[in-house]
Amino acid sequence: MDQVPVTVLTGYLGAGKTTLLNRVLTEQHGKKYAVIVNEFGELGIDNDLVVDAEEEVFEMNNGCICCTVRGDLIRIIEGLMKRKGRFDAILIETTGLADPAPVAQTFFVDDDVRSRTRLDSIITVVDAKNFLQRLEDSHEAAEQVAFADIVLLNKVDLVSAEEVARVEARIRAMNPMARLHKTDHCAMPVSELLDRGAFDLDRILEIEPNFLGEDDHQHDDAITSVSLRAAHPLDAGKFNVWISDLLRLRGVDILRCKGILDLKGSPNRYVFQGVHMLMDATVGKPWQQNETRESKFVLIGRDLDETELRAGFESCRAL
Repeated sequence: MDQVPVTVLTGYLGAGKTTLLNRVLTEQHGKKYAVIVNEFGELGIDNDLVVDAEEEVFEMNNGCICCTVRGDLIRIIEGLMKRKGRFDAILIETTGLADPAPVAQTFFVDDDVRSRTRLDSIITVVDAKNFLQRLEDSHEAAEQVAFADIVLLNKVDLVSAEEVARVEARIRAMNPMARLHKTDHCAMPVSELLDRGAFDLDRILEIEPNFLGEDDHQHDDAITSVSLRAAHPLDAGKFNVWISDLLRLRGVDILRCKGILDLKGSPNRYVFQGVHMLMDATVGKPWQQNETRESKFVLIGRDLDETELRAGFESCRAL
């Protein structure tokens, strides 16, 4: 039986995984992919951030793919195998808090999955601006690089050449075997990333001898997510003031924020993304006449005050 290749896209919160996924889906390569997106919060945002493509996107929310929702991953893959022939490969975008080891384990410890799929590679996207700080406060960031077959050192346009060199040296010290590419907005030919046969189980067993054994993965309990939604339009000015003040004052603790917003008077979605104090907003696709317009916003960080965040978001309501 031909095994379907699986590529895992990992990397810490805000590194650029969805940007990379969208590049894969829009490049002219003649292949179709089944896409699985995992999010840490209970409210799905990433599915709305994935470009309109023929591929069907499967969401797994409110849990890390390497912990509580691994059973969901196995069920989705088993379901996909019944539809074999409609796609050429599987792409999995993990939450930024995922340790890739338990994700990779899935393709070896479950007999049905192992017989019908093969793990082609683990691609880790690294945020050149924030990576060294992430190594100080997140073991997941280190695990994501250590397990990578391919590393995209992304956002090199945001830092100096000297800083890029420091980050690259740190990555190569952690994982000298990985292929490393320096990118801006994950601009890379897809042919250099997918279907490379890059995953090496022997190398992984050298890093983690108990890789195929029991999983004792744990997360930092201080990191939580707050999911906000509003059925009424928001005022653009009020929202910009609120989020700017919030990130200026609490940006160190807010690892990631993202949202699809319904702004009063706008026929299009407003797509917001933030990493610490950095934020970016773009005009998204138009709202359709028959769809329900609502705003969805997720924040992931340390010691978040949900009551305060809900009140701030509510204050952005348009009159």
